[in-house]
Amino acid sequence: MAEVSLRKRIWGWMAFDWAAQPFYTLGLTFVFGPYFAAISMGYFSDQMADAGEAAAASQTLWFWGQTVAGLFIAFAAPLIGAYADSTGRRMPWVWAFSAIYITMTWALWWALPDASTLFLTLIAFNVGLIAAEFLLIFVNAILPSLGTKDDVGRISGNGAALGYWGGVLSLFIMLMLLAENDTGKTLIGLDPLFGLDATAREGTRSVGPFIGLWFIVFMIPFFMWVREPRQANRTGGIRDAMRDLRQSLTGAAKRKSLLNFLISSMLYRDALNALYSAGGVYATLVLGWSIIQIGVFGIIGAITAAVATQIGGVFDSRLGPKPVIRLCCYILIAVSIVIVGMSRTSIFGLIALDPASSLPDVVFYFCGAAIGGAGGAIYSASRSMMVRHTHPERPTEAFGLFALSGKATAFLAPFLIGLFSVMTGNAQLGYIPVIALFVIGLFLLRYVNPEGDHAQWSKSEVPLP
Repeated sequence: MAEVSLRKRIWGWMAFDWAAQPFYTLGLTFVFGPYFAAISMGYFSDQMADAGEAAAASQTLWFWGQTVAGLFIAFAAPLIGAYADSTGRRMPWVWAFSAIYITMTWALWWALPDASTLFLTLIAFNVGLIAAEFLLIFVNAILPSLGTKDDVGRISGNGAALGYWGGVLSLFIMLMLLAENDTGKTLIGLDPLFGLDATAREGTRSVGPFIGLWFIVFMIPFFMWVREPRQANRTGGIRDAMRDLRQSLTGAAKRKSLLNFLISSMLYRDALNALYSAGGVYATLVLGWSIIQIGVFGIIGAITAAVATQIGGVFDSRLGPKPVIRLCCYILIAVSIVIVGMSRTSIFGLIALDPASSLPDVVFYFCGAAIGGAGGAIYSASRSMMVRHTHPERPTEAFGLFALSGKATAFLAPFLIGLFSVMTGNAQLGYIPVIALFVIGLFLLRYVNPEGDHAQWSKSEVPLP
C-alpha cells in the first residue's frame, strides 16, 4: 500500500469532524431536537391540562433519553477503548459504529407528527448518539499521532472549526431547501424539495436521512487517508483489556493533574452538552420559536463556533489549552445565568416585558453565539489537553477514559434539568444545575498542570506506516 503523507492524514482526520457535525447541529440542537420537542409537547398536552407542565414533561423526556445513553457510554467506553488498544485495532470499530450511526439517523425519518412513533424515534436518536460518541473515541485516539503536543492544539482547533463550517453549510441546506415552517414553506419560501409533503412534516423529518447521507459522502477522505499507528502485533482479549483498564484507572487516580482534569472536564462538558441539546428545546418551549427561527439561531451559533474554535486553536498553540478552557467556562456560566433568568415576559423577574417584545429573542440570539463560540473552543482545547495527558502507546484507552469523564455524569445534567423542571413546573428554571456544574468544573481546573504530565513519556509521536 502506498504511503499516505502526513498532510493527507491530517486532512482525512479532520474530515470526520465535517462528516459528523450535522448530527449535533441538525439532530441534537437545531432541527430534530426542536421538532421532537414540538411533537412531544402535543403528546403531553393531550394528557395534561397545564401547558407549563406539558412543556416540562416534554423537556424531561428528551433529557432522560440522553441520560440512559450517557450511562451506557460511561460504562462501555473505557472498556472498548482498552480492548481496542490491547488488540491494536481501531478502524474495524470505526466501520462498525459508522454503520450503526447511519442506520439510526436514517430512522429519524419515521418521527411522525402525530407522535405515534415518539418513543421509537427517541430510542433511535439515542442509539445514534451512542454510536457518534464511540466514533469520537476512536477518531480522537488518532490525534496524538498527527504531531507533537504543540501541533495538536492547532490541528484539533482546525478540525473542530472545519466541522462547525460543515454544520453551518448543512443547516443552510436544510433550512433553505427542506425544513418547512408553519406555512409549509422553507426559509426562502419554497416547497420542500423532492415533492416532500409539508403537511406531514416530511421536509423536517428528512433531517435523519440527510445526516446519514452527509456522513457517508464526507467520511470517504477519512477512510482513504487515515492510517492506524504502527504497533507490534497484539493478541490481547477481553481479559487483557480489563487488566489494562484497571491499571489505567489506578494510574489515573495517582496522577493529580490528569485526575483533576478528568473530573473538571466531566462536569463542564456535561453542562455544555446540556446547553447544546437544550438550545432548540428551550427556544421551542420557553420562547415559542418556529423551526425556521431556531435554524437561523443555529446558523449564528455555528458560524461563531467555527470562527472562535479556529481562533481558540491558535491561542491553544501559543498559550496552551488551559487558559482557553478557563475563559470559555466564564462565558458559559454567564450565558446559563441569562437562560435561567429570562422568559417571554420578564428578565430576572425585575424587568417586565410585553409578551410581544422581541428583546428575549435578541438576547437569546446573542446567547446562541456565545454558546457556539465558547463551546467550540472548549471542545477543541479539551481534546488538546487530553493529548498532553496521554500515553502514546495507549491513546484509545486514554480517550476512552476521556469519554468516561465526559459521560460518567452525562446522566447528571439531563437528569437534574428534568428533575428541576418537574419540581418547579418551569422549563427555564430547570437549567439552574447547569450553572453549578460549570462553577465546580472551573474550580477544579486550577489543579490541572497546563502542560499536563505528557513530559514523563519519552516520545509524543507514534510512527505510522
